[in-house]
Amino acid sequence: MEFRIERGALAEAVAWAARVLPVRSPVPVLGGLLLDMEKGGRGGGRDGTGVGTGAGRLRISGLDYEASARIDVAAEALSPGKVLVMGRRLLDICKVLPDGPVECAVEGSRFTVSGDGARFGLSVLPLDDYPALPPLPQVRGAVDAELFASAVADVAVAAGRDDTLPALTGIRLGLDGDTMTLAATDRYRFAVRTVSWKATAPGERADVLVSARRLTEIARSLGRSGLVSVALDAGSAGFEHAGMRTTVRLLEGRLPRHEKLFAMEDPAEAVVDRARLTEAVKRVSVVADGDSPVQMTFSRAEASVTLRAGYEDDVASQWLPAALEGAEELTVAFNPGYLADALATFTGPSLRLRLMGAGQRAMITDEADTGSHRHLLMSVRAQLA
Repeated sequence: MEFRIERGALAEAVAWAARVLPVRSPVPVLGGLLLDMEKGGRGGGRDGTGVGTGAGRLRISGLDYEASARIDVAAEALSPGKVLVMGRRLLDICKVLPDGPVECAVEGSRFTVSGDGARFGLSVLPLDDYPALPPLPQVRGAVDAELFASAVADVAVAAGRDDTLPALTGIRLGLDGDTMTLAATDRYRFAVRTVSWKATAPGERADVLVSARRLTEIARSLGRSGLVSVALDAGSAGFEHAGMRTTVRLLEGRLPRHEKLFAMEDPAEAVVDRARLTEAVKRVSVVADGDSPVQMTFSRAEASVTLRAGYEDDVASQWLPAALEGAEELTVAFNPGYLADALATFTGPSLRLRLMGAGQRAMITDEADTGSHRHLLMSVRAQLA
C-alpha cells in the first residue's frame, strides 16, 4: 500500500474519523483507524491530490461500541491496500507534518508517513481482529446541513448530563411527513425545535432517541452546506454528507411528550429585546454564587423589567424596557446558567416570554412565535436583597 495526498486533506480526514475512537478500550484494535486505498473512483467531494493516472480514493474508518465514522478523500494511489494504525497517534503526526504533499506507505510491519524531509513510522495493528463497520440504516430522507446543525445546537443545551438517567442525555429525533422535530430535556428545562426536511416517502414517520453529545458532534462535523441524508432503523441512526458517513447507536427509552407541558392557560406575556436581555443576564449573574437565581420583575405601568441577583452586600441590578400583558406586575426567578443557555439559542430581535408565576413554567420564544423554536424553563421561588 502506498499513496500520496496533501497534508491538509489527510489531517482533516483523520481528525473527522478519529472523533469516534474510544479514549480507553480493553480491545486495542478499537483505537485504530482503518485506511483503505483504492485506485480509480472519486474522492467524495474532499480534495486531495487525486488527479492524473494515479487518482484514487482513500477511505478512513473508525468505530467504538456506540458509533462509527467513515470518510472518503481523494488521493494519488501508487499501490492499493489496507492498513490499521493507532488513530490518535496518526492524528498527532498529521498535526505536525509540514504543509505540502505527504507520502504514506506500508513497509513490512510499519506504516510510514513522510513529507518535506520529515518522516514518521507507526507499527500496524492486526487487520483480522478489526470488526466490520456497521452498515448505514435505511435512508429516510434529507435535511439542510446548516439548518440541522442549528436545530441540534438549539435543543442540546437542555439535554441532561447525568449518565444514571441515560434517556435524559438524549435528543428526540421525530419524523412526521415533511417535519423533523428535535427535543431535549433534563426535567428543569425543555427545548423543542422543528424544521422542514425532504422525506424519501410520503408520510415518513419515526421517533428515536440519540445521544445529545454524539448528535452534536455529528451535526457540527458534517459541514454547513448541502443536504444531510438521515437514516434510521430499530437500533441505530446514520448520517451521510459529502463523502462522510457516520452511525450512532440509539438510546433506550423515550422523552416525556412536550405538547401538554407546553400548553399554558392564560399566562402573562412579556416582550423584551433579545440582545439587551442576554447582556443583562450575563451582567447581573457575576454576583450570583453557584446556582443562586436571577430575579426578573416585570411592570406593566413602567413598561419595564428589572433584573436582580446576589445576596446581602453583593448585589447587582439592571433595568430594561419591556412590554407586559396579562398582569400589572409579575416576579419570576431562574437559574442563571439555564436562562443564559436558553437565550443564546435565539437569534431574532425580540423575545416573547409566557409566564405563569413564581415557581411555575415559563416559555421563551421569538416574538412572532411561529412554533418552530420553543424553550421551556421552570422558574424558582426566590427572595433577593
